[in-house]
Amino acid sequence: MSPQEAAQEPAHTPRRSKITPERAQEFYAAVLDMLRESGYEALTMEGVASRTRCGKSTLYRQWGSKPELVVAALHGTRRVLLPHIDTGTLAGDLREAARAIGAGSGRDTPLMHALSHAALQSPELLCALREALILPEIAAIEAMVRRGAERGEIPADTPAAEFVSAQLLGVMRARPLLEGKFADEAYLTRFVENAVLPALGLEASTP
Repeated sequence: MSPQEAAQEPAHTPRRSKITPERAQEFYAAVLDMLRESGYEALTMEGVASRTRCGKSTLYRQWGSKPELVVAALHGTRRVLLPHIDTGTLAGDLREAARAIGAGSGRDTPLMHALSHAALQSPELLCALREALILPEIAAIEAMVRRGAERGEIPADTPAAEFVSAQLLGVMRARPLLEGKFADEAYLTRFVENAVLPALGLEASTP
């Protein structure tokens, strides 16, 4: 933001809520798409304004700065997929979780990579990233494991139980770095069958 723009947009100017929820979602989608394409450093308010065909002053008036807009986009597009999974068995839940995480890996992994470095420099951005993409999935996976223990499928003190979410979410981040490929549905399903279920003492499906 140039000094001239700063003069036109005082820091304490009250923000006006003229943007509809539908229009806000358009801004959020544009922000996340641009992050996936070019990364956080390359993202600019000018670029978002150009892509969404709005005035740059509209964005500054509504969100104030790039970090605030990114945080709003993360919060405003939170997805809740894994909490709805409940097949009645822990193995079934983890297989469905693998499919759901794998289906979104091409969308979520680039976004997490794009924001990881910037998030380490910004507690607010890190918190928004965790709340939008990480914590809901961790909580859902831990709930699956807890239900499995309550049903007696695994002992409550199974050592591997506390690492299930780290395994599933960690391999999603690691595979692009190690192999140059996303951890898609097929890969994560194999990972669950051959690494996660055996560690929990559960029987894998017959290939």
